[in-house]
Amino acid sequence: MALTFDSARLYNPNMTSEHDVWRTQVRRFIDTEIMPHAESWDEKGRIPSDLWTKAARIGLLGIGFPEEYGGTQKDIDVWHSWIINEELARIGVGGVSASLMVHGIGLPPVINWGSNDMKQSVAPAVLAGEKHISLGITEPGGGSDVASLSTTATREGDFYIVNGSKTYITGGMRADWVSVAVRTGGEGADGISMLLMPTDAKGFTRSALDRKQGWWASDTATLYFDNVRVPVDQLIGQENKGFSVIMTNFNDERMSMSAAMEALGRVCLEEAVEWARQRETFGKRLADHQVIRHKIAQMKQRLNATQAYIRLCYESIESKSPNPGDIALLKVQSSETMEYCAREAMQILGGAGYIRGSRVERIYREVRVNAIGGGSEEIMRDLASRQYQL
Repeated sequence: MALTFDSARLYNPNMTSEHDVWRTQVRRFIDTEIMPHAESWDEKGRIPSDLWTKAARIGLLGIGFPEEYGGTQKDIDVWHSWIINEELARIGVGGVSASLMVHGIGLPPVINWGSNDMKQSVAPAVLAGEKHISLGITEPGGGSDVASLSTTATREGDFYIVNGSKTYITGGMRADWVSVAVRTGGEGADGISMLLMPTDAKGFTRSALDRKQGWWASDTATLYFDNVRVPVDQLIGQENKGFSVIMTNFNDERMSMSAAMEALGRVCLEEAVEWARQRETFGKRLADHQVIRHKIAQMKQRLNATQAYIRLCYESIESKSPNPGDIALLKVQSSETMEYCAREAMQILGGAGYIRGSRVERIYREVRVNAIGGGSEEIMRDLASRQYQL
């Protein structure tokens, strides 16, 4: 059997016929509504507004969220999420999934720690694809160093007065709300809180970051807060307890990114195999050259290891025993695997992989945003070493 995106997927005993039905439903939607347009959207730097409502109708936006807000939780597990990230990776245009699914990191703080009124005012509209929410953590001067964030929220009566800025915020230009990390207390992790901030608040402004190496189809923004008044009832969770909210959210984000990065590596494998079987050099197919066969075998070897690691971490989440250090290192493993596969696929495709319009070309450009976003490789290794009490 020739290596393809699907045949290179290892057997997973956790997957049932119900998961297969879900994969078929998601793939049909992607092949019909996204694949024919993804390259054009990427070149234009945006995706159409109606894509969210279409995605909501097939249940893509609501998977894993409570039914009372328009989501679907009954009989849903982590394997449904893995399938979503795999299938979106098949597109080979990372900005589409990054923007379309950004509520997956912006909404959980509200759902898991927000008040009932907060959930009711935000979640139904977001899960219906009618409104948008983003996550505001990263700052211009802090990057992945979350515990050192400097955006302040000072309590004045019934309001927090917020000053500061956030940057590299996915979906930030389109967002109607942002789940924002702020400093309400002293230095370090113990002084951080989370607020739900409406983007139409006085003093809130934003600017687009549109000169990016990759993820062109995803809007990315810098957010500015100039004495923004946020009612105290928009506090997500408890004051000065926001760091745990952020860290829990990061675990889910890193799992999603890891699943997507492995799948992006498989896209590169599929493209490289197809090209190697068709392209002829020196009187024979590329696939008949030992050096090319070894490249492909090494790609598959690394993908196998990463798939097994993802499965292990998802199984630990299902059993309520996740290890944040292992999840952090999984993200490193996945970004390194994606980078290796993108490089080797580019070598095999040669000039054909260097021309815009190729999935490999786009994935190659998007390696770094995956290796840095959600916690850089260096930060992930350090986080893991601390989890292991070194």
